[in-house]
Amino acid sequence: MSGAGVGLTTPTSISAVIIPSNTPIPIFWPGHGGPPMKQRWRALRRIGTIAPQAKGTAMNARRPAVDETVAPGAHWSGVVQKGSTLRLTDLEGSQAVDFLCYNAKDPADRYSAADTMKISGKLFVGKGTRLYTDMGNILFTVVEDTCGRHDTIGGCCSRESNFVRYGVREGPNCRDNFLAGLAKFGLGKKDIVANLNFFMYVPITPEGGMAIVDGLSKPGDYIDLRAEMDVLVALSNCPQMNNPANDYNPTPIRVTVRLPEHSA
Repeated sequence: MSGAGVGLTTPTSISAVIIPSNTPIPIFWPGHGGPPMKQRWRALRRIGTIAPQAKGTAMNARRPAVDETVAPGAHWSGVVQKGSTLRLTDLEGSQAVDFLCYNAKDPADRYSAADTMKISGKLFVGKGTRLYTDMGNILFTVVEDTCGRHDTIGGCCSRESNFVRYGVREGPNCRDNFLAGLAKFGLGKKDIVANLNFFMYVPITPEGGMAIVDGLSKPGDYIDLRAEMDVLVALSNCPQMNNPANDYNPTPIRVTVRLPEHSA
């Protein structure tokens, strides 16, 4: 998919199209269940704040083409050029990031959770994992990871699942965030597939049980993904406050993209 194909103009200084979207979405709403009201108001006060910088690494040697703080409950989408490195940083710890990715030139060629798990032989994503499409192509390779475990099976929250699970009829959710991010590229509900959840921990019991539990990520933990083709990314900084995915307290994340050396 090119910039022209979606009514966009590619910047002359770089060859990647970056469409940021970090408009905060309110994360307080009336409903049943979930954390105490005090925690909800605490989360509200954090919207729009600038969190501490991430742990320093070699990636900081060059100025990134994109460096944005994504507020709690907000979304981000853009095309990451082949060879570029996308870094997601959990600024305050225990913050889930719902993530979808597609072949930017052919979005029908999209992330496949099943193929990624089958080929890697693992349920969890970590350093060395390759993210595959359902056509057997590699979208990203995880080249660095300070957290160690990222979820492939928990899916995204939605209005419908929040009502079934928690009795909450309205409120922000990751599916709506995905729809907003993908709409800029002419994609919609039919293009949403089973997604990745970075920094979310969903352990599996010996009996086959699973549950969303407290995350393992610490403040400043990050994951680096190298694009193996031009990749369309849509992510949601999860607003969920009815389970421990975000420690009942959604917080900001940082999104950075560094172009290949030859493009710098």
